[in-house]
Amino acid sequence: MTASDILSGDAAAMTAAVRRGECSVSALVEASLARIAATDGRVNAFTDVTASRAMARASALDARLAQGSADTVPSLPLLGVPFAVKNLFDVKGLPTLAGSKIERESPPAARDALLIERLEAAGAVLVGALNMDEYAYGFTTENTHEGATHNPHDLTRVAGGSSGGSGAAIAAGQVPIALGSDTNGSIRVPSSLCGVFGLKPTFGRLPRTRSYPFVASLDHLGPLARSVRDLALCYDAMQGADMHDPGCAQREAEPTLATLSIGATGLRIATLGGYFHDNAGPDARAAVERVAQALGATRMVELPETARARAAAFLITQAEGSNLHLSDLRTRAQDFEPLSRDRFLAGALLPAAWLVQAQRVRRWFALRAAELFADVDVLLAPATPCVAPEIGTEWLDIAGQRLPARPSLGLLTQPISCIGLPVCAVPVWGVHARLPIGVQVIAAPWREDLVLRVAQAMESVGVVQAPVAALDEIDHPKTPAVSSPEGNSALLGAARRGLRNPP
Repeated sequence: MTASDILSGDAAAMTAAVRRGECSVSALVEASLARIAATDGRVNAFTDVTASRAMARASALDARLAQGSADTVPSLPLLGVPFAVKNLFDVKGLPTLAGSKIERESPPAARDALLIERLEAAGAVLVGALNMDEYAYGFTTENTHEGATHNPHDLTRVAGGSSGGSGAAIAAGQVPIALGSDTNGSIRVPSSLCGVFGLKPTFGRLPRTRSYPFVASLDHLGPLARSVRDLALCYDAMQGADMHDPGCAQREAEPTLATLSIGATGLRIATLGGYFHDNAGPDARAAVERVAQALGATRMVELPETARARAAAFLITQAEGSNLHLSDLRTRAQDFEPLSRDRFLAGALLPAAWLVQAQRVRRWFALRAAELFADVDVLLAPATPCVAPEIGTEWLDIAGQRLPARPSLGLLTQPISCIGLPVCAVPVWGVHARLPIGVQVIAAPWREDLVLRVAQAMESVGVVQAPVAALDEIDHPKTPAVSSPEGNSALLGAARRGLRNPP
């Protein structure tokens, strides 16, 4: 089996192959860089490829392995796994773009984001930074500065957002894991539309240290992956408090990998109806029904006033988000994307009384959810109201309503983000002729173990899965593998215009 073949599997299988000596870390990283070069001209997931850094890191890991048997490095659960991050994570040597034109002028980051450091401490290898909506304010990754990211399963369609590059890179087989952020649904929407797994942890669970903020009281960071086991591996490696993020809970790590095999046995599982049924299209409803049937979940419950909770999330997002950009809005409004600029301007004009009332609604809604979790363990709901729309779509017809496309892709995720619950998005195939759609698996705060257990149970019986897209590479010949950092220019020469390789 070649390194390219191994790259098409999940991260756990890659690490196992390296430990068995079937391939080197360098070969895996070379295969990832070659796949990026061959496919990203059409997918446009990457804004930066850190090839020299990745190859140096891979060589160092191979040297460590050569010093003894693979059994001497059990502390590296992600040994040799290539990964990439949304470009709002600080990457040493790169400006942190956050999807914007303005931040291109910022000095390069002096240090990696904390979560990058934790993944690399677990043996993973960073290969680049990924496209996103400007300042994370969107659900489609149709970025006017970097270009739209294309859905690998249908290149005419959006990848979702704002972590669209993260979802697309995994679906395209470029990397098996990626990091994203989720303020109102920005991990779960691309997971749903690109057909990958995504985890939005409990608010405050993972530190956001050295990442570009959007809405401090709503921002979550988390992984997207090709399997549930990979989500658990990443999540466990990144857990732990950090005093530099005032929103991070000072809570001990609670590993999830060891409990995955327990599955859904004994859990009280219900489907969310009402708002979550009424605002979902037929594909979304069918996906939830399929998962519920497989789990034997026949009960349907409701969260009261969910529409009000979403309205509260909108107001909080606009008010807090715009506050970060007031100076640039006054002096450089023309350098923002028009849609994000207008929403930030609207947020800057919101009356303070509205924000206060939005926070009251948020607190009330959180209490209603807590009451519900006294009676159930896990809730199921659609992740997006429909499959991925075509790039440039302005309007969606959903359950008899004509709605604006970009904000409405987060219709079903936003109320859950508002109260910080842990959610695993799982991809369902077959309810639409060609495209995936996601289901949210939701639990009470700090119960990431439950959502991952249910997701694993569904993956183990084939109800949910994340296959690599069948991208045709005839017009993109494979680039020869490189054996030294000096050879990385050959890889990047085959990549799309705009990929940057820092020294």
